[in-house]
Amino acid sequence: MASILIVDDDAGLRDGVAETLADLGHRPQLAATGNEALHHLEAHRFDAVLLDLRMPGGLDGIAVLRRIRAGTRPPPVAVLTAYASAENTIEAMRLGAFDHLTKPIGRADLKSLLERMLPQRAPLPGPHNAPEPVASTFIGASEAVRRVQKTVGLAADSDSSVLILGETGTGKELVARALHEHSRRATKPFVAVNCAAIPAELLESELFGHVKGAFTGAGADRAGAFRDAAGGTLFLDEIGDMPLAMQAKILRVLQERVLTPVGGRPTAFDVRVVTATHRDLPSLVASGAFREDLFYRLNVVPIVLPPVRERLADIVPLAEHFLRLSARSGTPKRLTAGAAARLLAHSWPGNVREIKNIIERANVFVRGDIVDADDLALAPVASADAQAVPAQWLECDLPTALAKLEKAMIGHALAACGGNRAEAARRLNINRQLLYAKMQRYASGEKPASEIPTRAVGKADGEAAAD
Repeated sequence: MASILIVDDDAGLRDGVAETLADLGHRPQLAATGNEALHHLEAHRFDAVLLDLRMPGGLDGIAVLRRIRAGTRPPPVAVLTAYASAENTIEAMRLGAFDHLTKPIGRADLKSLLERMLPQRAPLPGPHNAPEPVASTFIGASEAVRRVQKTVGLAADSDSSVLILGETGTGKELVARALHEHSRRATKPFVAVNCAAIPAELLESELFGHVKGAFTGAGADRAGAFRDAAGGTLFLDEIGDMPLAMQAKILRVLQERVLTPVGGRPTAFDVRVVTATHRDLPSLVASGAFREDLFYRLNVVPIVLPPVRERLADIVPLAEHFLRLSARSGTPKRLTAGAAARLLAHSWPGNVREIKNIIERANVFVRGDIVDADDLALAPVASADAQAVPAQWLECDLPTALAKLEKAMIGHALAACGGNRAEAARRLNINRQLLYAKMQRYASGEKPASEIPTRAVGKADGEAAAD
């Protein structure tokens, strides 16, 4: 049962809404003016407010909304008006209204509105309700991410070059920063340069610096990224897009540990270089688009970041992490089981960056404290019964097709159980340890036993039958 304040100068509508609320099991309180509403709010604590826009007495709904939202721990406010306009809709939502609806509002719509508005008093069921530190630098507990975390720990204090490989949005700069923050260079600068974002003719000056008058427009000395990062870490992102001529200069600088500013003298430097790319560097080397000697110089410590689709166990924790970040100092919103299932079923071509964007968008548009599946603006997942067998499966041998079916069933069970692996294992009628092993096997790309062809027996059918 919730206590709800109804603010409306229309006595008939006010009483009608109050009667509906009482039928739904709530306690309505009535106010005919803005001032009366504020008086009630000062005297009592309400779980929600239904607020009319046009009211007499010099204090309209927008002014009341502004006053409510300025208070400490304000209740959610839904604006109900018979005179909706673009201006009052935008202003109400900007000021923090939970929703902006046109009167009259029916019983079903009112019930749905209150279900979304009213705060949940108990945590939602699921495996991911435990709080996690917001300050964590690299979220994830899957085996693939654990391998990355271990590699970062092993390589952090080394001065060896690190090459981070992974699809766009997998968090390459995040890993580079983790390498820096956990190293003995952590108190020194971390400088990031996106090689693909700087015109080729300016890249040398951006990296190595220049002296005043070295070229037209060089009105002052420039230190350059290498010297800006002195004693710390220089992160060269999208190194695969660097022009060949610049690759030769970078190679020499890394070999000799000496750089020459444009128009200046050679100078030694002390910088740990970390590079990253989403491109397939071995293929670029084979085609002549990337220098082989530079590739080997950079690829001393390789770190390969897995795409999100291979990190099922990390998807919901990542979403919850971004919900906490979006909440800043307030109470973060929570995901329903349906939302978790929708997240797990999505393919995430944009990887972690896409999760972050989806969650930030939901945090903007969802006024309540619950994020449901429809709030994520992701395509709904077709039911298993509605899916035909993929044509390419029919071209496989039987063991391969069975392995593909097993992988799909595991993904479907996890999505249906909101990421709860124990429940998914029960649904699949296998033990939890076997489910974990299969998830790790499929995430690593290892072929399951059923997918490994058996050697030929070497007997004819007739001989086999005789045995």
